[in-house]
This record gives sequence, C-alpha cells and structure tokens, in this order.
Amino acid sequence: MIVRISTEGQYAVPDDDAARIKDLDNDAIAACEAGDEAKFHTVFDELLALVRSAGAAVSEDELVGSDMILPPADVSFEEACAEFSGEGLLPNT
Repeated sequence: MIVRISTEGQYAVPDDDAARIKDLDNDAIAACEAGDEAKFHTVFDELLALVRSAGAAVSEDELVGSDMILPPADVSFEEACAEFSGEGLLPNT
C-alpha cells in the first residue's frame, strides 16, 4: 500500500498494516463527526506515526500512485474534517 502524506512524500506501507490504517481512518472520521478536535489530533498523529514508522520512503524519482493521501501534519481540524468523511481516505474494498 502506498500512502502519501501531503507536503512530505510517499511511503510504501506493508499490507499487514492496512487494517490498522483503516481503523485509524475510521476513528478520525468518528472524531470529526463528534466534533472532538482533541481526539482527532490524537488519532491523526498516531496514523502519521504508523505510516512513517512502518513504511519505507518512496524515492521522489519513482512515479507511483497513492492508495491513500493524508493531509499534512499541520492540517487544521476544520480542513481535516472536510477530508475525513463518508468512507474516509481509504474506502472499503
């Protein structure tokens, strides 16, 4: 799975971590829907940390499509909630 963190780059994340990423995506949606900014930032920080630690950086020279595009780490709660909605950033397959 290829995950892009906006303004940062792409990471090749092992498929074994896809379920955890989807769970965190769903938790971020729930936090947005509940208007819980603190919970959102906790979940989003955990999601970013998982992608960075489990994933291997994809070279900028390599052209690869992203399965999931995350907002930048400094995204505002309002901007994030516009993206973390519906099926989320990683739709069910």
